[in-house]
Amino acid sequence: MASNPPAECCIRGFIHEGTVTGETKKIGNTNQTTADIYFAQPKESNKKAGKAVIILSDVMGIHSNSQLLADYIAAQGYLTVIPDLFHGDKLTPDCFKPDSGFDLYGWLAKHGTDVVDPIVESTVKLLREEHGIEKLGGVGYCFGGKLNVGYTAHPSFVSREELSAIEGPLSIAAAEVDEILTTPLRHESEEILAKVGKPYQISLYGGVSHGFAVRGDLSNPDIMFAKEQALAQALAWFGQYL
Repeated sequence: MASNPPAECCIRGFIHEGTVTGETKKIGNTNQTTADIYFAQPKESNKKAGKAVIILSDVMGIHSNSQLLADYIAAQGYLTVIPDLFHGDKLTPDCFKPDSGFDLYGWLAKHGTDVVDPIVESTVKLLREEHGIEKLGGVGYCFGGKLNVGYTAHPSFVSREELSAIEGPLSIAAAEVDEILTTPLRHESEEILAKVGKPYQISLYGGVSHGFAVRGDLSNPDIMFAKEQALAQALAWFGQYL
């Protein structure tokens, strides 16, 4: 694999302060189910016509930290949405307690591509047909880092085959301390992307661990700086390629 499966480190972290400004709606999916989707709208004064960003969440699903990120990206002019990839069945810190009986691989089996893909496909369809979106950027955090084109922070469960099959520019924000995207796997990912031949970027953030870009301790100035730089990395990438 180019990165390992999700683990306990994927749900460690801190709640960030702020008031979310978007709204949650329902969408119908191509597999006849419905899912929540969070919408963050840009202001008309700086709206980037025909462009949008989809945030594919970490295993904790739609929560205030990811909503605040969506609001910030929307403030830069992009219509930004977060589809609920798990139908509310998101992970919590309690899942990894010794006596929880939680089965991670059983959970992953319930949320495979046969379940997640229809949600993403319906989100893309909605944006193109109802909002006039022509160019789509993808932001992925952890579990949601399985993108064909876009930006991803500390991705998990990405196979060599998937990384080799990307069809557009990809930017990765990596943590120095990461049980999922380990140093050898990060180096392997770089080798794969170099062979693919598409524009790519891998930025390594020192002194931070897996999850820093969405759940880091912002009272720590080094983590705060890394989180802000990773977000700036994403926006610069979209500014160049979206």
